Amino acid sequence: MSGVAVLDYGMGNLHSVAKALEAAGADKVWITHDPQLIARADRLVLPGQGAMRDCMAAMTREGIATVVHDALQNKPLLGICVGMQALLTTSQENGGVQCLNLYPGEVRFFGHALQEQAEILKVPHMGWNEVWQQPHPLWKNIADGSRFYFVHSYYCVPEQPQLTLGTTHYGLDFTAALGQHLVFAVQFHPEKSARHGLQLLHNFLNWNP
Repeated sequence: MSGVAVLDYGMGNLHSVAKALEAAGADKVWITHDPQLIARADRLVLPGQGAMRDCMAAMTREGIATVVHDALQNKPLLGICVGMQALLTTSQENGGVQCLNLYPGEVRFFGHALQEQAEILKVPHMGWNEVWQQPHPLWKNIADGSRFYFVHSYYCVPEQPQLTLGTTHYGLDFTAALGQHLVFAVQFHPEKSARHGLQLLHNFLNWNP
């Protein structure tokens, strides 16, 4: 097993992610934006938390945007929460923000009148929800429909349906996991999702795409 760089741009629950990776079996975990450590790592994790405008500004400032683009060539990358949203083209948050544009698509606001059977649902979406899978190695030993922990007000709408690797429902069906080639990203927080989250992290550590 190999070293993992948790990409540090000042946004996200970095230490919880690092501890969960260690619990899942990572030999070495670095929380870093140091190019030398990132180059040494065999795989990368892009967490994220907070406003998209601030996240994108910090990614650009710390050089993380370039790292993520370069990673597509040779390192597996796991995106978490805003780290997943940032992979798309644009976000509606903060009046509209340009994201990393790795995959065409938009990050949309749930809205203030999200309903389920005439009941107004709270936004942000916060809590445990079932995730329905498309075949992928990172779902190994995780039953279809297993519950993961979500905290978010915006959701991803990739233009290419084949990018969606997991879906969930909160007022509407939306993409809970997406990816292609060396990238797998999730809207939920695996580090807060008990044994299923740890299993997904373990699968990521052993994934050889």
